[in-house]
Amino acid sequence: MNKKKILIVTRNLPPLIGGMERLNWHIADELGHENEILLLSHKDAQNTAPQNCNFYGVRLNPLPLFLITAFIKTFLICVVKKPDILFAGSGLTAPITVFWAKIFRKKSIVYIHGLDINNDSILYRLIWIPFIKQASSIICNSTPTQQLTLNQGVPSNKITIIHPGVNYPAQTRNFALISELTQKYQLENKKILLSIGRLTDRKGLLEFVSFSLPAIISRIPNTVLIIIGDTANNALNKKLQKKEDIILAAEKNNIRDHLIFTGSVHEDNLSSFYYLADAHVFPAKYIPNDPEGFGMVAIEAAAHGKPTVAFAVGGIIDAIKHQESGYLIEKQDYQNMTQIVVQILEDKSLISDKQCMQYAEQFAWYNLKNKFEKVIVNL
Repeated sequence: MNKKKILIVTRNLPPLIGGMERLNWHIADELGHENEILLLSHKDAQNTAPQNCNFYGVRLNPLPLFLITAFIKTFLICVVKKPDILFAGSGLTAPITVFWAKIFRKKSIVYIHGLDINNDSILYRLIWIPFIKQASSIICNSTPTQQLTLNQGVPSNKITIIHPGVNYPAQTRNFALISELTQKYQLENKKILLSIGRLTDRKGLLEFVSFSLPAIISRIPNTVLIIIGDTANNALNKKLQKKEDIILAAEKNNIRDHLIFTGSVHEDNLSSFYYLADAHVFPAKYIPNDPEGFGMVAIEAAAHGKPTVAFAVGGIIDAIKHQESGYLIEKQDYQNMTQIVVQILEDKSLISDKQCMQYAEQFAWYNLKNKFEKVIVNL
């Protein structure tokens, strides 16, 4: 492939925490091996941005200021650097990249997640959706997102599915760190469930603690749920769940001592928590106007040899292979979720570490570059 100059415009980059942030970082990093990458994001991302990118920063907040300054700076970069392709890391920056691509007669790519194309905001539907539809190419993160995009009237030949990726193989076990975490959180002789993600309403953690966890603990009293992640204060979707409400639900069911909140953790610690866990739970709810885009944490868990038990909603159906890397449960069937989790805790041989890891390998970040290069070649 001929080397291209690609301008990536995104608000979602580390040190902000989340699957979209990791995804955009790896897109820039992998494409940067064969192309010249210009990366426009919030100023805090400069120190952690991939080294093979030319970084340009604007203020993260407030959101309108980010969009306005990113719009202006994109114009200036187009004038000075003359990129061949403008790439929006999510639907949020689609109007910026698609508009200037048309003005400068360049190609545009938009990577979208479920909420990017199925947003109930009137303003978003009037402005953002039309720009997304006018992109030269649209990349969807999952099969359900592709269907939502088709429902908006986008021709199928414009759409490609590229799932988010995972570090593979996973980090090797850090036995010293695992021992340290075991002692710190008193995890000796515990059955460990892991929940990873920002505390939004869609993730359904409050409901899991209310409707499934008490029955699981009744069956297996030494079970603990480790909750990694905080309330998503920087998320655009403000339908949040509060730590205090989750604790209150646990107290009502007399299981408060079975919850461990770690907040956000370093990547090394996260890997060790995966190794410590018996299973990962992903009780995302079915919310038609707020779909779960994919479910990278399920792939990360599989890369560490751990199965995920999840409701079969949104893009999660692309992230888990039923009975191979985990279990997909009918939406909001908390009784069945309880039963499956108990079975896994009682019999770890139901799904082997090897099965999980073999499934995860297809999502390795090193496969991402080839998939994106096919899109670029076909523009």
